[in-house]
Amino acid sequence: GVPVVAANMTGVGTFEVARVLSESQMLTCIHKFYSVSQWIDNYNTALASNPYVDCYAYSMGMGSDSYEEIKKATNILGECSGVKFICIDVANGYTQKFVEYVSTIRKIFPNKIIIAGNVVTREMTEALILAGANIVKVGIGPGSVCTTRKVAGVGYPQLSAIMECADAAHGLGGHVMADGGCTCPG
Repeated sequence: GVPVVAANMTGVGTFEVARVLSESQMLTCIHKFYSVSQWIDNYNTALASNPYVDCYAYSMGMGSDSYEEIKKATNILGECSGVKFICIDVANGYTQKFVEYVSTIRKIFPNKIIIAGNVVTREMTEALILAGANIVKVGIGPGSVCTTRKVAGVGYPQLSAIMECADAAHGLGGHVMADGGCTCPG
């Protein structure tokens, strides 16, 4: 497929966008605010008309109730078994709780491709891959619509982050995914 991924933002990671992009075999991380029934209905509709439904990624966060997040993921991925990707998305992946969460999701879904992030350093890239992530999302504050730099005062140049994290990931047999732009930082 094409190495372009539609982000799991509410205005971007929609089933409508996924249907269009999947025709060119581009991945869409479906935003996490769809209900179980919306997921099942949309996925089954897409399955009937498009051979590239493996271009849909299920997105989840840690949330305040991780049990509910995991329960929802289990229901959706049980009904939509063709979904290969799980995107675990947090604004800042620098907590032990996040690394443990990735490990838990790996144990529950051993055959899924796990995308986890966001981080910008070698050490956290390695930690996430060792915890079970296949792909690490790289970028804190680099997107043109990202407000992280304004709200938290934190950001890291994207190209530098990609270079550092890619080197670490590839050394462990993992991959990285750039989350945000190189030319228009937030």
